[in-house]
Amino acid sequence: MDTFGQKLRVGREAKSFSQAELARRINSHHSIVGKYERDEVKPTIDVVKKLADLSETTVGYLLGETEDRELLKDPSMMKRLNDIAKFSEQDKTCILYALYAMINNVKLKAI
Repeated sequence: MDTFGQKLRVGREAKSFSQAELARRINSHHSIVGKYERDEVKPTIDVVKKLADLSETTVGYLLGETEDRELLKDPSMMKRLNDIAKFSEQDKTCILYALYAMINNVKLKAI
């Protein structure tokens, strides 16, 4: 699994940013970006949010919570998940059970 620094470097290079340019955009110094990329220093969560936005990915991806760069970037999906999170545990269980059944049904059709 790639480290935070490796993911940051790949994202920076994909956007054709130099370390200096990325540093300027997050109000920092290029040497700090280099330390982030070498995993010598860990940024604050506020900086990680800025880096994720500039890299067009998610905080979860940079922090290793997922290997999918695009996961949960869809605002309509995030809204639905936030709505579900506010429900009671019983309602969440029912919704997730129904969702699980629908996903399995779609997967079976694809086979």
